[in-house]
Amino acid sequence: MPHCIIEYSQSVATRVEIDALVAATHAGAISSGLFPESDIKTRAIAYAHYNNGGTQDAFVHVTVRLLSGRDDQQKSDLSEKLLAGIEPLLADVASVGVEICDMHRESYRKRVL
Repeated sequence: MPHCIIEYSQSVATRVEIDALVAATHAGAISSGLFPESDIKTRAIAYAHYNNGGTQDAFVHVTVRLLSGRDDQQKSDLSEKLLAGIEPLLADVASVGVEICDMHRESYRKRVL
């Protein structure tokens, strides 16, 4: 845990190497000191169809889903580290955001082979 999910408008891929964006996001999660690297899952999803408040402005939004139990300061520090790590890659992207979301620990299940 956590799951770092990068959502971005397809046009971002013409401006930045998506593998570099994934690597920067992953590195930001590592730098938080909250998780061992082996627990961090990072993935990216491009969107061809979207509406940003009536515009087609480029966007990147990182959602970090993690098991509940971290305090507000830890979550704030994590979002700051992630934003600081990806922002230099996205200087000309109109909207860049990071969101930390708790997953309900008691109901979360997974299977790993």
